[in-house]
Amino acid sequence: MPQEKKSRPPHVRKPAWLRTRLLTNGKFLETEHLISTQGLHTICQSGLCPNRAECWRAGTATFMIGGDICTRCCRFCNTKTGRPLPLNPQEPLRVAASIRAMQLRYAVVTSVDRDDLPDYGAAHWAETIRQIRTACPQTGLEVLIPDFRGRTDLIDLLLEEKPDVVGHNMETVRRLTPSVRSAAKYEQSLNVLTHISERGFRCKTGFMVGLGETHEEVLELIDDIRRTGCSVLTIGQYLQPTAHHLPVVEYIEPAVFDEYKTVALSKGFTHVESGPLVRSSYHAERCLASDGD
Repeated sequence: MPQEKKSRPPHVRKPAWLRTRLLTNGKFLETEHLISTQGLHTICQSGLCPNRAECWRAGTATFMIGGDICTRCCRFCNTKTGRPLPLNPQEPLRVAASIRAMQLRYAVVTSVDRDDLPDYGAAHWAETIRQIRTACPQTGLEVLIPDFRGRTDLIDLLLEEKPDVVGHNMETVRRLTPSVRSAAKYEQSLNVLTHISERGFRCKTGFMVGLGETHEEVLELIDDIRRTGCSVLTIGQYLQPTAHHLPVVEYIEPAVFDEYKTVALSKGFTHVESGPLVRSSYHAERCLASDGD
């Protein structure tokens, strides 16, 4: 008997408010050239960020360290997955030099997961922060870190270098975590946020909507995050990178994003970026100057 074809979920049409234009200027091209010639990676490119044009025109970018191949295979993420190359010992210096050349007032650094390494890349992280602090002492520095398998001793290695903001993303609600994230666990990520907050750092996290979560689950997630002491939050629309990734279940109306922001601020978050095109590092520099919205 012929095999039945698996039915695909119905396609959800992208609404008008999610359409963006890739407008470039001299600063955009300068940023693109610098990233390319230094052999660097950015989440702007690997994550297909819809705000890449806006940020690059302003001369900002989110640097991705540890190479461009992740050891995990999360079903929402467009970053390449597989067996990574050895760490490049020159990468921390190159990132620092690029931030200095771009004369950034605020820089964001993230990484792929490196579960292949004994320390999951923690020492490389610490060296990168150290080099940035040496080369660019006046630059505000935000780091968006992996969970390091919950190893708080490894997280402490990079916290000792004193970044200004330390982020770790929850990505989605409790129920959907196993189907969205390949290895990270909901409670473990909450524990990472708690540890960052308890060490006295400004703690930041973000999550996506449109993956099939309910309104009540989002409110529960906001409460769970706030209990960790985390004070900075980003909420954005999930966008399917390719046909091989999780489909978009729903495009959330901008008014709902506004509601989530109001709720989060009422619960004590000091800064919230919430909107269809918001990503983890969108307007990241604003959180340092924010005592509330």
